[in-house]
Amino acid sequence: MYEGVIHTNAAAHAAPVVRRESATLFRTLCWVQGLYYLVTGVWPIVSIETFQQVTGRKTDQLPTGLEMDHWLVMTVAALVVAVAVTLLFSAWRRRQVAETVILAICSAIALTTIDVFYVSRGTIPRIYLADAAVEVLLIIGWLVAATRMRSEAIPR
Repeated sequence: MYEGVIHTNAAAHAAPVVRRESATLFRTLCWVQGLYYLVTGVWPIVSIETFQQVTGRKTDQLPTGLEMDHWLVMTVAALVVAVAVTLLFSAWRRRQVAETVILAICSAIALTTIDVFYVSRGTIPRIYLADAAVEVLLIIGWLVAATRMRSEAIPR
């Protein structure tokens, strides 16, 4: 079809035809966001104490009064790990599907919104703005990748 294009799955009609540059950007973003989410998701599960040393004390244990009952932190961590595994699997399989882009962008938007909103209310420490900055960079990267994928898949 086009010179320098990759067929992600020639037998499937739903698989887009994209150039090598957007395929590389797609995989790179999957790896970067996936690894970032894996580290930030696993961290509170493995060591809630060191996590709280950086991000501040959490209040989700207040109903029971038990310091180890961090249900909300653990729930968010598990969901972030689930997104990470999905992105890493997509990068590993070299599958460029719109669903991956949507998951990546929506996750980054959700986390950015929470970070900015609750920092502005004084609920969480300003360190969360560092995460928001990373999330915004990921959103921009994904928007560039999505634009390239779309424009490259359209016959000229």
